[in-house]
Order: sequence, then structure tokens, then C-alpha cells
Amino acid sequence: MRFPRISGILAWGYALLLVIPFYYLVISSFKQNDDIFTHPLNLPSTWDPGNYGEAIGSADLVPAVANSVIVTGLALLLTLLLAVPAAFALSRSTGRAGRVVEATFSLGFLIPTFAALFPTFLLAAFTGLFHTRTFLVFLLPATAMPLAVVILTQFMRTIPRELEEAASMDGASTLTILRHVHLPICVPGIATVVLLCFLSFWNEYLYSLIIIGPDPAQRTIQVALPTLQLTTGTDYGVLMAGTVFTLIPVFAVYALTQRQMQRALVSGAVKG
Repeated sequence: MRFPRISGILAWGYALLLVIPFYYLVISSFKQNDDIFTHPLNLPSTWDPGNYGEAIGSADLVPAVANSVIVTGLALLLTLLLAVPAAFALSRSTGRAGRVVEATFSLGFLIPTFAALFPTFLLAAFTGLFHTRTFLVFLLPATAMPLAVVILTQFMRTIPRELEEAASMDGASTLTILRHVHLPICVPGIATVVLLCFLSFWNEYLYSLIIIGPDPAQRTIQVALPTLQLTTGTDYGVLMAGTVFTLIPVFAVYALTQRQMQRALVSGAVKG
């Protein structure tokens, strides 16, 4: 009985460590500097949303959010279009070639981000897509393929082969089996990939800065947000408001996918 009680206390303590910084971030976005430093954890005396308007106007956050939505959405779609068929083929492969291809995907985890920076820069210049969002749309799925393929392959291996054999006996093609047998069952696994890739794509900074650059018409939100420091100086309320504004899409996507992700984790635990 003692161990569950201690683990429960530790879990609540860890939850507080996560909630308190978020609480401080949100309430500070409605305060002025004096109130932030004098009463850091108190609620604002007046909930003034002026910091949000100044943050959005100073750093052009609206077009930056639109650019991030375009890049992230198209990159996510391309990732799923490539990873789902690849995972389906690998999960049904029983030969040595399949194991070699799967191991090759796993090697993608070993490539450091900085090691790929210079070749990526040369590739962008060679293709004529330097300083464009298009190159980033094609680049981000390449960085996410190892994780997406490994997760989906392991998830699809849990699907009984009897379902596939029954569909084949009814005359279903391979594409039909993928669409009508595997995809409905793999929704929790796909939701997990969508959430993890979305967080990675939305928060990507280094390649966005190098490839797209600081052009306000094309830059993403993670490149635009640091410019608040230059335009507003030490106005921390405005900085907090800009940060909260960029986190809204992240919470929206998490709210939509977290239940499916939990189902995937529970399913893996039960089958394991």
C-alpha cells in the first residue's frame, strides 16, 4: 500500500510542476511588467487583452500562423501518404529484404539534425527551392518518416492475418485491404503519429530559419516569435501573450487526438 501512495504523491507533484509554469504563462500574458514582478502568481487585477493585440501586430503573428498551418498541414498529409503504405508493406513482409528496409528506417534516428543541415542547404539551392515553403513541406516528412514508419509498422503487426485472409477470399485487392481493414483499426496509431509529427513540425525552428529565412510573408511562427524580443524589448506581458497565441493550435490538436493516442498506448500495454 505504501508504494502506490508514494507513486500517487509523486505523480501529483509532477503534474503541479507542469501546471504551474503554464498557469504563470497565461496569467502573465494579461499583466504589465510591474504586476508580473510584484505579484507573479496572483491573478491579474484586470484581465486586459491588450498584450495580445500588441504581440500580434508587432511580429505579424497572423500570417506567420497561417504559414505554419500550411507547412505543417501539407507535411503531415505527405507523411501519412508515404508512411502508411510503407508500414503496411513492412508489417506483412516476412523476408530478409523487409527486415533490411525496416532497419534502414530505424537508422534515421541516428542522424543528428546539425549533420544534415549543410547537405539540406545545398539540396535546397540545387533544386531552386531555397527561401520557399515548398522545400520545407518536402523536407519535414523526410525527417519524420523513421518515427512514423516504426510506430505504424509495430501497430499493424498486431492486426490478425485472418482478417486479411478473409478479405482476400472475398476478392479484396491489396489496396482495398489497406483502406477497409487496416486503416479503421489503425486509427489510434495514426492519431499518435499525427500528434507527434504535428508537435515536431509546428515547433521546428532551425530548418525554418535557414531555409525560409526571416521574410515576413513566408516565415513560420517559430521564426516570427523571437522578433517580439526585438520589437517590444523587455515587455514581458507582450512576450507571454505571443507565446500563448502560438500554443493555441497545439492545444487544439492535442485535444482532438489525445483520446486516440491513449487508446493506442493502452492497446499496446494490453497486447504486450
